[in-house]
Amino acid sequence: MLPDVSLTPILAPSLLAGDHANLAAATDLTASLGLAWLHIDIMDGHFVPNLTFGPQTVAALRPRTKLFFDTHLMLEEPQRYVEAFAQAGSDLISIHIEPSFDHRATLARIRALGCKNGLVLNPGTPAAAIEPFLGDVDLVLVMTVQPGFGGQPFRTDLLPKIEQISRWRQERGLSFRLEVDGGVDLDTGAQCRKAGADTFVAGTSFFRASDPAAYAAAVGRW
Repeated sequence: MLPDVSLTPILAPSLLAGDHANLAAATDLTASLGLAWLHIDIMDGHFVPNLTFGPQTVAALRPRTKLFFDTHLMLEEPQRYVEAFAQAGSDLISIHIEPSFDHRATLARIRALGCKNGLVLNPGTPAAAIEPFLGDVDLVLVMTVQPGFGGQPFRTDLLPKIEQISRWRQERGLSFRLEVDGGVDLDTGAQCRKAGADTFVAGTSFFRASDPAAYAAAVGRW
């Protein structure tokens, strides 16, 4: 079975790689290129060894743009914060499968708050861990580096995991988006596209590109 690449590719620049002294500039650049999504990484210093943004950051950016806020909660207890991020203006809220909490109830709560939901796997987590939830999600995010810091190299050994999730999506007639995050550039992103991914989080490679508009256009042609 060939990987499913029927969904239009989406580039979601990662706010984490923007200028933290001027996050509005990263947001404005993304919108000015005609892109629709902005990926916002939320880290708590416990689940991952870094701290980033809180609901206040999302709320501050929300009035200035109509971008779709793809909010990735890298938190030990994400169920405690989904309401705050929904109220702040997130459009999609993704939670990790690895911490111990009621994932199904939290996914349902995110939808009840008016947001789309997503489920995330770390590199060492097998695809089977999220298989029971595939009918409950709007997005699956496969981390292609160990989360916590930007600029890490892409792990090609994770391409089979993307292929497996894409195959399940086809076999079950599901429509969730399949997102990749970590070391994604025009080369590794194209590899992920061939494996079945359709949504691409790009941080360092996008914001440091000599021509971000050309970068965005290239992704759009995949």
